Amino acid sequence: MNSRLLLLLVGFSFFLGGCSMAPQYNQPPAPIPAQWPQGDAYKDVQSTNAPIVPELSRQDFFADPQLQELIELALENNRDLRLAALNVERARALYGIRRAELFPAVNAAGAGGRQRRSTDLIAPGEQNIVEQYKVNLGVAAWEIDFFGRIRSLKDQALEAYLATDEARRGAQIALVAEVARTYLSLAANRENLALSQSTMATQLNSYKLEEKRFNVGITSEIDLRRAQIPVETARRNVAIYTQRVAQDKNALNLLAGEAVLENLLPTDLSHIQPPKDISAGLTSEVLLQRPDILAAEHQLKGAYAVIGAARAAFFPRISLTTTFGTASNELSGLFNSGSKTWNFAPQVVMPIFDARVWAAYRVSKAERDIVLTRYEKTIQVAFREVADTLAIQGSIDQQVAAQQALVVATAETYRLADLRYNQGIDDYLGVLVAQRSQFAAQQVLVRLRLSKLTNRVRLYAVLGGGGSS
Repeated sequence: MNSRLLLLLVGFSFFLGGCSMAPQYNQPPAPIPAQWPQGDAYKDVQSTNAPIVPELSRQDFFADPQLQELIELALENNRDLRLAALNVERARALYGIRRAELFPAVNAAGAGGRQRRSTDLIAPGEQNIVEQYKVNLGVAAWEIDFFGRIRSLKDQALEAYLATDEARRGAQIALVAEVARTYLSLAANRENLALSQSTMATQLNSYKLEEKRFNVGITSEIDLRRAQIPVETARRNVAIYTQRVAQDKNALNLLAGEAVLENLLPTDLSHIQPPKDISAGLTSEVLLQRPDILAAEHQLKGAYAVIGAARAAFFPRISLTTTFGTASNELSGLFNSGSKTWNFAPQVVMPIFDARVWAAYRVSKAERDIVLTRYEKTIQVAFREVADTLAIQGSIDQQVAAQQALVVATAETYRLADLRYNQGIDDYLGVLVAQRSQFAAQQVLVRLRLSKLTNRVRLYAVLGGGGSS
């Protein structure tokens, strides 16, 4: 009778196992416009024929072979990414623990003994050695999940695992973008270093010429000191960009998880194959596939599951403790007697009134609202990041073109100012001003070219990255 009741309860629990007291989840509407921003800053952004991010693999987007190799090195050795992967394994194991609570834990125990009896206590012909064996098989305090409490906690653990996996994917995209950004920054800083070294060499020659003129009384000391200013300025810039190049190398070593060989490092921006131009697509719906947004949505689903567990706490908990045992006595290896026992002890806990249960339920609903707000904020931040990146994409080409024209103009101004000075028409101040303008214009041009390339990388990242192959 007891065994039949146990089987009935087990079957009924599995029948109800598909039920849950969690609220039905419906994806909340995205609190952002359906279309990307329009305006002068976004000129020609929507009309581009460039591919969208999901259509590009990582290797297709990052066309530079050295950068590709560096990215693969980072994906293999970066410790932050490794920690993210380990967190996924931990979340998976925790989910396994929650899932295992749905099933009974069956334990077995065995015992045996051998005892010598006194000859004064046994009848003639009986052996004086007694052997006893006992085996117990039992289920200890298994809660039958009639009302879905354990199943809801299992669902919450599953959503936590999925959110952690999306966080790992987000960490991978961020790592790839940061490797590319640092790689491009190193190329730009090396280009600025070469520019500063070239400028210093030119200004040093001019200073030496002025020094000779001063020594023979052709020019005044003020012209000599004015000629010294760009030399020292260029010397300072050489030191600055030497430092920045070293720091970029250190950053790449950290990202890659090991010392990066020189043959993987860029020389300047001109020799880099730029990342592919990409489009944000026609609508903002693509943002819903970003890892951070998917992770936030999994956390929201987990919050719904916690509400289900809190609701189930209002109903009775039924636990079973069951033990099946056998025992036998043997005399000289011959079976003498035996017994079997079956213990079936159900326990029902019925919450009549527990303020903690009500408080836990209110907390679960408040937590759901908090996670929902966080989910909506994540979408809004993502929209702003893409909009800012599109604003740069829509205007950067005009900035680069204007700056290139400015570099040509300042170079011609410097040439004419130097010519007028050598002909004795103007003093050296005009040359100094023209030289400063030219060098500053060249630096800005390098910065804008870098901004154009890094903005492509940023757009790739804020749109959720591409495929892995």
